[in-house]
Amino acid sequence: MKVEIWPSVMCMDFRRLEASVQELEAAGADGFHLDIMDGHFVPNLTFGPDVVKAVRSATRLPLDAHLMLEEPDRYVGRFAEAGADLIVVHVEPCRDLSRTLQMIRDAGARAGAALNPATAPSAVEEVLGDVSVVLVMTVHPGFSGQALVDSAVPKIAEIARLARSRQAEVRIAVDGHVSEESAPEMVRQGATILVGGRSGVFRPGVPPGEALAGLRRAAEGAMLDGDAGKPGGCV
Repeated sequence: MKVEIWPSVMCMDFRRLEASVQELEAAGADGFHLDIMDGHFVPNLTFGPDVVKAVRSATRLPLDAHLMLEEPDRYVGRFAEAGADLIVVHVEPCRDLSRTLQMIRDAGARAGAALNPATAPSAVEEVLGDVSVVLVMTVHPGFSGQALVDSAVPKIAEIARLARSRQAEVRIAVDGHVSEESAPEMVRQGATILVGGRSGVFRPGVPPGEALAGLRRAAEGAMLDGDAGKPGGCV
């Protein structure tokens, strides 16, 4: 399965948002990841549906709205209406995860579930048949540019194992310090979507398109070595 690179919109220059999106699409981005933060579930505020709508108007690529919100149910419909193709909610604040995932599907979007670094893979086991994507956070969510939480990386392989045992067709995404150095191990563990932030696509002094190409080469190299999806060591 192809490894996809989804640049993180929160790392873009918002003064030229449309141009940045289009440049990265031309450089080979597979989609765009939008981190929606409320200042409560995570210690940061980002943006709302209007930014999703602006990105939607600039590209036809898939958009992933990653809702880091204390009350995600209240906003699912608004982000679907704004143009999000995939809406990912965290398992931690959801009172009834299955119901929230159904709300996303009813709104016309694909559903995904996200895990913080300290949350066990078993938290998504019962909903693997209800989601298109499981997002593994390999940093503590809130701010870009954090250090990798090494202990979170092996969870990718565990989620892949659980999905196989339940015959669930689920893609595993990774968000947090995804770099040319860390991406190969993430791919070997079973990740097929990499969110490119300040460690991967928006590195200081490197044009984003060039950085995206380097990240893709690193990820595809891990696919070609024949070990993708097999547990390896931590990065």
